[in-house]
Amino acid sequence: MAVYTQVSAEALAAFLARYDVGELVSAKGIAEGVENSNYLVETTRDRFILTLYEKRVDVGDLPYFMGLLDHLAAKGLPVPPAIKDLSGVEIQALEGRPACLIKFLPGVSLSTPTPAQAEAAARAMAQMHAAVADFTLDRPNSMGVDSWQPLFEKCGRSLDQIAPGLYDDLAHAIDRIVPVWSGEAFDHCAVHADLFPDNVLMLGDEVTGLIDFYFACTDIRIYDLAVMHSAWSFDATGSDYRADIGDALIRGYETRFPLAAFERAEFGKLASGACIRFALSRAWDWLNTPADALVMRKDPLAYVRRLKQYDPALVTRVA
Repeated sequence: MAVYTQVSAEALAAFLARYDVGELVSAKGIAEGVENSNYLVETTRDRFILTLYEKRVDVGDLPYFMGLLDHLAAKGLPVPPAIKDLSGVEIQALEGRPACLIKFLPGVSLSTPTPAQAEAAARAMAQMHAAVADFTLDRPNSMGVDSWQPLFEKCGRSLDQIAPGLYDDLAHAIDRIVPVWSGEAFDHCAVHADLFPDNVLMLGDEVTGLIDFYFACTDIRIYDLAVMHSAWSFDATGSDYRADIGDALIRGYETRFPLAAFERAEFGKLASGACIRFALSRAWDWLNTPADALVMRKDPLAYVRRLKQYDPALVTRVA
């Protein structure tokens, strides 16, 4: 989450008048994240999240995201669906941006989860995957395996400005890992594809919210778990692997979906794919985001170090 588009009090009050949610009391920008502009809105009745969708979110994808959230909410999952206005409309316009008023969920995101919290979060992911068995909408993964080579080529030899040898290491890793997606007959379903610790809200060891579904798509089901594993099981630098967290994630997920033998055998490769995906997107942002931009660049090498943990043979040039 972040704030790129400023919303005046007058515009927000007029926006809220479309809903049966009470009158505006206060609105505060939420600084975390990188994709959209978000405000915590308090009315005379309740709290809400106002999201304005910035250029990195394709407005054509919003019906998929909203449909998925509505589906999961109807199944009892702790997700934040958009609220319909008095005319039954979810997707609005505000300050020249598509916008939604979203249900507020209690809880906090964790920077250093415990094994118990990791297990609970992975169990919630498994419940989400079970709930989408009858979800009929489809969206290709915009940051999936087919996007890696084009993004790698766009970054080009500039990757070596980030770290000497990074271009060659990522080229080798892509060649080795991409074929996994056309190999074994993995289950596919709607996945979150970005379930980092800051996209899970918790109170103690209880999951109270799964949020930020703006990379959700159809992909290999356990790739979602592999993304989560790569995000939760390491420190922020990617240098320190926490096996207790990694084991807890697998344990929590297997309460609903025990891993088949081939899934267990290929899991490290799927996690390597997750590392390639985030190393590339971070590298692109690192190379193309101006130093004075509002977006805080994230270190792509943190995911190169994770990649080396999953398969040392894939990273031989970057120190």
